[in-house]
Amino acid sequence: MDIRDMRYFYSIAEEGNISNASKKLNIAQPALSRQMKQLEENLGVQLFERGSRRIKLTEAGQLMRERVEQILELVEGTMNEITELNSGAVGTISIGTVTTSGAILLPNLINRFHDLYPNVTFQLWEGDGFRILELLDKGIIEVGIIRAPFDSDIYESIMLPDEPLVIAMKQDGSCGEDPKNIRLNELANQPLIVPIRWKSMFIEWCAKSGFKPNIVCLCDGIIMNILWAKMGIGMALVPKSTEGLIADSALTYKTIVEPTLSTQTVIVWLRNRRVSASSKHFLDLLKDLN
Repeated sequence: MDIRDMRYFYSIAEEGNISNASKKLNIAQPALSRQMKQLEENLGVQLFERGSRRIKLTEAGQLMRERVEQILELVEGTMNEITELNSGAVGTISIGTVTTSGAILLPNLINRFHDLYPNVTFQLWEGDGFRILELLDKGIIEVGIIRAPFDSDIYESIMLPDEPLVIAMKQDGSCGEDPKNIRLNELANQPLIVPIRWKSMFIEWCAKSGFKPNIVCLCDGIIMNILWAKMGIGMALVPKSTEGLIADSALTYKTIVEPTLSTQTVIVWLRNRRVSASSKHFLDLLKDLN
């Protein structure tokens, strides 16, 4: 199987039928069908469930699609790196980001970068911090935007300013007397929803305040955590920027005090791996703004 086979297969998987894929690829439909038949014979598996109108992927085909997508991304990324090697004025920057950090940081940053390098395009991946680091390790992305903590032995980084942590809770089930702040020890015995990556630190913070937290859910999906809080399942520990992104009259956000808890957004990339010229320009802009 070569790159051409992969492109043909992926186009069929995306379009859902041979006819549309052949038009997109500018290849005769019978020739494309034969090529895919030959691919299946070479692999010894059935990749497609052929129907009268739409082709569905078999289990093997679904796995093939996932792998081919990653391979084609790497191939395209390599070609772009070679093209932009000297100037960094063209190409694509692949960035992975956690939801709240990306939503706050990226729009203005990309807009400013686009003014400087109008021919550079962006590819954005969104997920929790563990997913972003996985994409970074595999070379699918070059730059990750995550929340601390992270392994500084593996990743180089740009640390952005501290951001307070807040508790999101139902308006009608508000905890604590202060309408804007909540002391950490007031969360004792309350059902809490905590991001996975902050679990150890949060338990340690609570222990210092004299209680063991009642964690009902561990989840790095900020939006999911907010929805659970809105349903009254628990109170969600989130960055303060969440309040501006997900405003809801059914929710109250209170800043944690005594002690004040905070998190940091971190821009990371792999140590000892060359980043593309355009990504280097992007990181340099971040350094200048920080």
